[in-house]
Order: sequence, then C-alpha cells, then structure tokens
Amino acid sequence: MEQIILTQLSVPQVRDLLREELEAFFADKPITTQTIRNSDETWFNLQELCDYLPDKPAKPTVYAWVNQGIVPYHKGGKKLRFLKSEIDEWLKQGKQESRSEINKGMDQFLRTHKKKSGGPKL
Repeated sequence: MEQIILTQLSVPQVRDLLREELEAFFADKPITTQTIRNSDETWFNLQELCDYLPDKPAKPTVYAWVNQGIVPYHKGGKKLRFLKSEIDEWLKQGKQESRSEINKGMDQFLRTHKKKSGGPKL
C-alpha cells in the first residue's frame, strides 16, 4: 500500500480516498452474510434456534427443554438467547457411536487391559 500524505485535502477528497482504499481492500476479501453466520459467536433467538436444529422443533418444545435444563441457553431480561457454539456442542453430545466405532473401542480396551493385567488367569 502506498503512503499518502493528507495535507490540505477537503473532506470530500478524504472521503473519496478512504472509499477507494476500502473498496480495494474488500475486493480481495469479500464479506458475506454466510461468512458472518458461520462464526461460533452467532446468537440465535428462539425462532432462529428452531430453524437451525435438525429436527425443527416447535417453540413449546424448546421452552420445555429450557425449563428442564436440557438445552444450553442465556436469558437477557425476558428473552432467551442461544449461542451457536454451545448448541453445536450440545448436539454433538447426543451422537451415537456406530457398530464399527464400538468394536474399535472394545478392541482397544481389550488390548490395553491384557497388557496391564497379563491376560486372564485360568
């Protein structure tokens, strides 16, 4: 970026220079709504959470989850807010392992257990 000395420029000239610099900068790095949405710091209101969740629950269902302490939430005044990163982590906690994952885990456990105990004593 070249250095520009801003002496004796009018306000419109400074505004035009800044606009040109900003346009050149953002032409290389376009910012879209999708880029902002992918941030883990995204907050959802109740309707946005219902739309984001895979099973698209109804609002009363989410209210029940909040009352039971099932879903992570934040409350500001009377409004419920949900942090995307916490919701994603909550969704991952419910993941069920496949049979192959269970078998691998069992094999690993048995190998580790045999090494520690020297195998079964008969």
